[in-house]
Amino acid sequence: MRCGVRKADLFASLVVFLVTLPLCVGVAIASGVPAELGLVTGIVGGLVAGVLPGSSLQVSGPTAGLTVLVYEAVQRYGVGALGVLVFGAGLVQLGLGVLRLGRWFRAVSVAVVQGMLAGIGLVLIASQVYAMGDASAPAGGLGRLAGLVSLPGLLDPVALSVGGATMAVLLLWPRWKRGARLVPAPLVAVGLAAVVTGVFGLGVRRVEVRGLLDAVRLPEAADLGRLTEVGVLGTVITFALIASAESLFGAAAVDRLHDGRRTDYDRELIAQGAGNAVCGVLGALPMTSVIVRSAAGGTPFGGVRAGARTKASRMLHGVWLLLFTVVVPGVLGVIPVAALAALLVHAGCRLVPVREVRVLWRGHRGEVVVLVVTAAAIVVGNPFEGVLVGLALAVAKTAWDASLVQVETEDAGEAGIVVRVLGHATFLRLPKLLDALEALPRDREVQLELGGLRHLDHACAAALEGWAAGRGQALAASGRAAP
Repeated sequence: MRCGVRKADLFASLVVFLVTLPLCVGVAIASGVPAELGLVTGIVGGLVAGVLPGSSLQVSGPTAGLTVLVYEAVQRYGVGALGVLVFGAGLVQLGLGVLRLGRWFRAVSVAVVQGMLAGIGLVLIASQVYAMGDASAPAGGLGRLAGLVSLPGLLDPVALSVGGATMAVLLLWPRWKRGARLVPAPLVAVGLAAVVTGVFGLGVRRVEVRGLLDAVRLPEAADLGRLTEVGVLGTVITFALIASAESLFGAAAVDRLHDGRRTDYDRELIAQGAGNAVCGVLGALPMTSVIVRSAAGGTPFGGVRAGARTKASRMLHGVWLLLFTVVVPGVLGVIPVAALAALLVHAGCRLVPVREVRVLWRGHRGEVVVLVVTAAAIVVGNPFEGVLVGLALAVAKTAWDASLVQVETEDAGEAGIVVRVLGHATFLRLPKLLDALEALPRDREVQLELGGLRHLDHACAAALEGWAAGRGQALAASGRAAP
């Protein structure tokens, strides 16, 4: 039995390696850093985060969800500062895990998380469409979207053909069930693109290979001093929060795919923090645990769906990445950038939760508003600002939904009118409450009963006292107005 489990984990690790390899390279190129740094993050994800306790079947590495944020950080602070940013984010995650705050990420509105991923996905798609045609993308999410109008004249037709063909393979290969069980679609698509462009000598831009030692850059003392800058500190916190949210929500999704041990959210945060701290020391990309690798986003390729039973599978995929990087790094130089861009456009489309929006629209339209506003704020601004806007809107929506107040009136004849106020009376519902009370006839006595209120905030209490005083009445302590 044990031998069988080991074989299952070995096979699963190879499958995850084949999925991870092109994704690591593609995320690195899209982030504006050497391709080798994406592989370093994948290696650390397997050999460091994979060893530590947490979610036993989560697979960690660079993610498309952080690509936009990393690219903006690299453009603003330079590649040399990336290690410090990632190292700082890892320390923040370690602190959150040690303080046992991981469980609080489950309190974040799902609409905010989905809106965050949707916004990042839209910006990622808008930027990588340019790369599919070997064109340079404008700065900023709005700039990229506005530039799509004039994009056709900027694209190289040969590179665009390579990118389009890669996209076609990504979409069509999974439909061949037998082939899809043997080789993952990302590897087939990128591999075919590399072979075709090499055989026919197509003049498209390819991945630049610098070598692992040349790409890795250890942070210096001057770099660490930048952690005192407000902008750098804000980026560090953004890295940590978004990476943690994506990892923990991914862990919850992977838990639904197997019957084994559930994720310990605090330990998972510690594992992710330790991995990111190591990635920072090596100057590599930030990492998260990624559902595309762990469960392959609904395809047959992922640690769980490929038969993973223990954390050995996520550790071994790091070993295969290390061997590839050491033994055959020159292979990266034959990969067309347009093919990797198509891979990330495909990944960006998967970040946009179209099906979830349809389900929410039928029963929770307020959640759709939160999702759309969060995504729009990310496109207009940046992921950190978008998440803050989404969280604020989600809190406001929850407060509005919770402050339901109902005013019931009953004609008691000679005793006057009995008015019962039920529910939660907060300042958000104060206009409705006052409108109902002020509409009562002034020539009759009113008995105001507040015993049905579960909550009465100060604003509503003061307003009720003012209303009663205006009618020459006093609110009794029992919750009933004196006649």
